[in-house]
Amino acid sequence: MGKFFYLALGWSAVALGLLGVILPVLPTTPFLLVAAFAFGNSSPRARAWLIDHAHFGPAIRDWEERGAISRRAKTLAVSMMTLVLVVSLILGAPWWVVLAQVLLMGAGAAFILTRPD
Repeated sequence: MGKFFYLALGWSAVALGLLGVILPVLPTTPFLLVAAFAFGNSSPRARAWLIDHAHFGPAIRDWEERGAISRRAKTLAVSMMTLVLVVSLILGAPWWVVLAQVLLMGAGAAFILTRPD
């Protein structure tokens, strides 16, 4: 039962990660990190495929080996957070929504920016 749960979690995370390639507000890498973890608990073959993937593998290996996030990924992530905040302000989101975004995205940005390149 546990193996099936992790396998389903892994493939669901891959699917969400692939959507993140298309949708700019949905992050790809965190979902792929979850998939790598889940596959590590359920399918060595699926994990090897993900780790060896030409596009997704380097970010996962960098994170697992050094806790690193590429400069490009940091720039993109913080830019998208800023864009979401600006759009919320332009659309006149309630103050509590803007405050929640500032606090949560600020914490996320601080974490991202403090990781090694």
